[in-house]
Amino acid sequence: MTSSRQFQFKSVNYTGMAPGPRLIIMGATHGNEVCGTKAIQRVMEEIDSGKLHIQAGSVTFVPIVNPLAYAKGERNGDRNLNRDLFPKENPQDFEDRVGNWLCPLLAQHDVLLDLHSFNAPGQPFVMVGPENNDGALQPFRHAEQERAWALRLGVRRFVDGWLATYGAGVQRRSRDADELETVLRYGVGTTEYMRSTGGYALTLECGQHADPQAPEVAYQAIMNTLAFHKLIDAPEPAPAPHDEIEALSMVVVHDKLHEGDHFTRQWASFDPLNEGEQIGLRADGTPVVAEFGGRILFPDAKALANKEWYYLTRPNPSFGK
Repeated sequence: MTSSRQFQFKSVNYTGMAPGPRLIIMGATHGNEVCGTKAIQRVMEEIDSGKLHIQAGSVTFVPIVNPLAYAKGERNGDRNLNRDLFPKENPQDFEDRVGNWLCPLLAQHDVLLDLHSFNAPGQPFVMVGPENNDGALQPFRHAEQERAWALRLGVRRFVDGWLATYGAGVQRRSRDADELETVLRYGVGTTEYMRSTGGYALTLECGQHADPQAPEVAYQAIMNTLAFHKLIDAPEPAPAPHDEIEALSMVVVHDKLHEGDHFTRQWASFDPLNEGEQIGLRADGTPVVAEFGGRILFPDAKALANKEWYYLTRPNPSFGK
């Protein structure tokens, strides 16, 4: 177990004179995803120099959410911080200690922007929350505001349906109610926790880790967020044109049933799939095919047996209307 005494947590708050929403903007939830850290530092320098002024509400910046992972230059410290994110009475690892600091901080805010990047080449995308609902899994009442904001971040690809699809997979493979609840908690990360406190949140994947444009994507998203929520004196950003966006809904997760299951090619997130197209082979030789046309998401060739193998998405033409 890593000692928490080797590190400290840092957040910086700017509060305007007029009332307004309480924003929190975070980078390096995963330690090798530094575009958000760079963008946050750039915006803070502009505020400190007087170039940018917070006139209403407040914004809290957390440049480095996970200092252990950041120091290692790796995705995780002891484990993935963006799973099982809850306060813990008996913290077992470094990420538990991050959660004990971070969760109360999130609960003090109304809106969260969490800035990430990804490993493979690809265009930026936003993970958005569910429609308004009173369900037990993820009750929510800010869908209109969250999606209006998402359309103004400056990107063109949007994905919804994460927790519901993940939860359906968990329910399918769980043996009893206690196991179901335990594993469902594992699906809760920063945005899911923020929504559980009554707020709303977006995860912005700004591009490939090493893409020099990723910090610029993150910076523009921060500036658009501050303008959209009227924390700064700037015009409201225009929404992405509907005919230029790609909106996808996660629909189903398929598990790796046996260690011998394998893909028939190297898949990357957002690779297109036609209905009936072969994705892989089960250990007994049975073909695994796409049950509908769409895009594959989060394919994991190294998945263990009885764990998530890949997700399928389909177009969501109603998004943004």
